[in-house]
Amino acid sequence: MDNPRLTLTVNEAAKMLGISRGLAYQMVKMGKIPSVRFGKRVLVPRSVLEKLLAESNPLNPTQRTNNPKREHPTLGITVGPEM
Repeated sequence: MDNPRLTLTVNEAAKMLGISRGLAYQMVKMGKIPSVRFGKRVLVPRSVLEKLLAESNPLNPTQRTNNPKREHPTLGITVGPEM
């Protein structure tokens, strides 16, 4: 049985979220992405990231407004229409 790791690197979390590595580190520093530190390593608990994504309720195409930018409800950052 293949058990997934309990934590992700910040880079892996960024890839899951579809954001840049730099933005992911910035969001970790701001506390927008929960993380744990083991020595110099910064890790993101997989369960917390999956919960953030599950709780996120992006607008569906019928709810979009003419304003292509909006604040992400969970992460607290401004995102574009690709969200």
